[in-house]
Amino acid sequence: MAKIDVIMPQMGESIAEGTLSRWIKQVGDAVKRDEPIFEISTDKVDAEIPAPAAGVLAEILVTEGQTVAVQTVVATIETEAGAVAATAAPAPAASAPRPEPPAPERPLPPSPPTAPRPPAPPVSPRPSPTPTPAPTAGAGRVAGPDAGSNGSESAEERLRRKSTPLVRKMAAEHNLDLSAVPGTGLAGRVTKSDILSFLETGPAAESAPTAPATASASAPPPAGAAPAPPAAAHAPSVEAWPGDRVEPWSRIRKLTAEHMVMSRRVSPHVNTIFEIDYTRIAQLRARKKKEYADRGVNLTYLAFIAKTVADGLRAHPTLNAAVSGANTVLRRDINVGIAVALDWGLIVPVIPHTDELSLLGVARAINDLGERARTKKLSPDDVQRGTFTITNPGVFGSVIGTPIINQPQAAILCVGTIEKQPAVITVDGSDTLAVRTKGMLALAFDHRIVDGADADRFMADVKKSLQEFPDGAA
Repeated sequence: MAKIDVIMPQMGESIAEGTLSRWIKQVGDAVKRDEPIFEISTDKVDAEIPAPAAGVLAEILVTEGQTVAVQTVVATIETEAGAVAATAAPAPAASAPRPEPPAPERPLPPSPPTAPRPPAPPVSPRPSPTPTPAPTAGAGRVAGPDAGSNGSESAEERLRRKSTPLVRKMAAEHNLDLSAVPGTGLAGRVTKSDILSFLETGPAAESAPTAPATASASAPPPAGAAPAPPAAAHAPSVEAWPGDRVEPWSRIRKLTAEHMVMSRRVSPHVNTIFEIDYTRIAQLRARKKKEYADRGVNLTYLAFIAKTVADGLRAHPTLNAAVSGANTVLRRDINVGIAVALDWGLIVPVIPHTDELSLLGVARAINDLGERARTKKLSPDDVQRGTFTITNPGVFGSVIGTPIINQPQAAILCVGTIEKQPAVITVDGSDTLAVRTKGMLALAFDHRIVDGADADRFMADVKKSLQEFPDGAA
């Protein structure tokens, strides 16, 4: 008999740690090679991790809910000595990390954190109440991961200095110096939870001693100064009555809740709704469905919509953009995300370079991402770098909805149910009643950078393209 280590895999280039959320197998259970034995959660996705070898799960070293760095040994498997040579290599998902991966955010604590506030007045840098071994060049961290590096840092110091783009963005929005924020992440790195906690308690803790009235306390703010942000809103505690069932939020539910609250606070949402005549799409789909099925692809209305939207974004770049401070970032790539409803939450896998794909390619990508999302086979890279999102509640019968923008994107499209309806059409100059296949599309957009006229022009082009979809493109 021999023992093989089971390690915490690196699920993506930017992932440096993961939370072991559930053991599927227990000590003493027989396992087959590539059979899922535990489930992990990163700041991007949940995934089931397969066994690197067949044998018996001999030891569990990391408990459920514990967060550890990639390449950490989480368990051991006892296996026949002859099988070691064939199975010693870790599973593909557990490939060695690349040098210096950007650090991810740690999972949110059990109680939901306060959502990020609107930009606050500049906060003067101050030393951390609990000194840490961070390099003195840490002030450059807001500007970028390599700012201030002089090449003399140790590996641990470089790791601490790193932070995720989201953490740096939050720090920049609130004028924070990351060196002033105590870090609780791996090697003392600052995480999103640290930023939220600091915004809620840090300034308040420092302002408490100066609360007594002074000459400057009652003075009006300087001209042009930003108004103080409103007090953080806390969710009320609700008493459970006899017979109620209390279900703690899953990690994906916590992340979704925090993300949605933040989006509504950050972006002024405006909606525009268009009715689409899908009759031509229905005819094309009926003719092409078997041909696509023979190639292993299910041709859906959503594929036509995603392809049309991707082509339209090239002509309307402000819909394929993001806000960064007082700047608009016009994305070069068009990466459309497709929201997938799961039994345990919602996830948005992304189709990279959607505009460069044919209708067949888009349909195949939608099928693949949806299936892998439902079977927990997505990697963190599958849900990153989205530039525009499509959500499709119409599959459940919803006529239309007004969705919340998927930050930091500028817009999201909602697809309503598609069904046959009576409609008045003009034939040879005369109006007549006919049966048409129709549905609604609703666009929610960030009014800071997208004007109503721009949004409506984009939607008008999408409508025209769908109603005149060329035969050759199918």
